Amino acid sequence: VRTPPTHWVCIIFKIINDTTITSEHPKMKCTNIVTVAASAIMLFLSPSVSASADCEVCIKVINDVRATMSKSDIKSKPKVEEALGKYCSSGNLGKREQKVCYYIDPIKRDVAQPFSTGMPADRVCKRINKTNTEICGVKFPMKTAKLEKKDLSKLRVKQLKKILSERGVDCKGCVEKEEFIKKVMDTEHLAPEL
Repeated sequence: VRTPPTHWVCIIFKIINDTTITSEHPKMKCTNIVTVAASAIMLFLSPSVSASADCEVCIKVINDVRATMSKSDIKSKPKVEEALGKYCSSGNLGKREQKVCYYIDPIKRDVAQPFSTGMPADRVCKRINKTNTEICGVKFPMKTAKLEKKDLSKLRVKQLKKILSERGVDCKGCVEKEEFIKKVMDTEHLAPEL
């Protein structure tokens, strides 16, 4: 007879705590312990909401390279390195993709290892980000062409400053958030084309 997994968890907790379960409903208490433990494990194992936003350009590059390869070639490290080189040498890349390629080029072999195992693009990028922390620092510009004041007021001052710096505008004397919002709205015509 197999013991249910929840029972094993209760036995482990019992051994760790060296106490006996003295509740009138020991299964209920054990189930509560299992629920709390499972919730804690899921919290730590679940990917963060911003995981894909952290390395968005790198993820795009990895997915684009993967899309150009056949399934059999993806499993070959030399073919992956060749595909990365071919993708990065193509002339139709945007500035941000070129920058990620610049960072990836010297470590192609390190990229090819997790790539060839079928690891998802976000995990490949997070792994190679340990080698070069600037890889995940490359981000696409925020789309700010038609943002209204109510949308801008939801942004942080740091994000508003970033928008202004992408437009080549310095907000001298801006202290309050409202001043940054006004400057972003006044310089809307300088928004970069995406």
